[in-house]
Amino acid sequence: MKLVNAELLKIRTTPTWWIFGLILLPLYVISVLINWVSAAAVTSTEQGGGDVTAQQAEQIRVAGESVNVATNLYTSGQFMGVLMVLLLGAILVTNEFFHQTATTTFLGTPRRERVVLAKFAASALLALVFWLVLTVLNLIVVPFILHSVKIGPHLGDPAVWRAIGLNGLAFGLWAILGVGAGVLIRSQIGATVTLTAVYVVGSQAFAAVFFLLSTYVADWFTYLQVIMPTTASQLMISGTDLPGSPPRWVGAAVLIGYTVLMGLIGTAIIKRRDVS
Repeated sequence: MKLVNAELLKIRTTPTWWIFGLILLPLYVISVLINWVSAAAVTSTEQGGGDVTAQQAEQIRVAGESVNVATNLYTSGQFMGVLMVLLLGAILVTNEFFHQTATTTFLGTPRRERVVLAKFAASALLALVFWLVLTVLNLIVVPFILHSVKIGPHLGDPAVWRAIGLNGLAFGLWAILGVGAGVLIRSQIGATVTLTAVYVVGSQAFAAVFFLLSTYVADWFTYLQVIMPTTASQLMISGTDLPGSPPRWVGAAVLIGYTVLMGLIGTAIIKRRDVS
């Protein structure tokens, strides 16, 4: 617990966390607006028709179900929010090398795996703070948006609270992924640029590839999209199982698997790597 407190102190004594928080706020507003427009579109009585397949028509129908509209809105901000905590987790590690405090840290705690575990815990706790702030904002704003599209607040629906809770799990897991990535990429700038590019550009590129494969090769490629961490975390917060997608628990299992793997790799590397 002392090591976790020490890591949290390192976070609190640097401006990085609140700078990222300030960056996240306008991105959250944009996310809410996008989800609002999407909710209005999928709940419109004029939707449908057009040149779509039967599966696409079913996906549109299910997306327009009130529970799925509600869970999508109540988890607004996830896409950019988990990017912020991913970067913060990486910076928690790269700061040690940037400020040349890694040697002192590991001399004070020779069992390096304890330091890594403390960083995992501290980054996950910080991620939950970000999740909590976004959740409170969503609980305030979303009922008004749902009213505007003629849907009830759904705050008594277990699916909504399950999605909110799994969203918190996603934030914590992405923060741990960030710590593991920070071990692999020691450079603070390198880690920030690489992770942002892979997360934003890489996710869109892989999504495009899987779309083309599922359209022109075989439909079952749609199910393989869940191997992308971003898709996995989005799948796990859906209100109901979605047509053409694996069950929600698969998304959670994939994200947990990536987290465990990255955690093991990060711990193994930091135990063996020279940090002088």
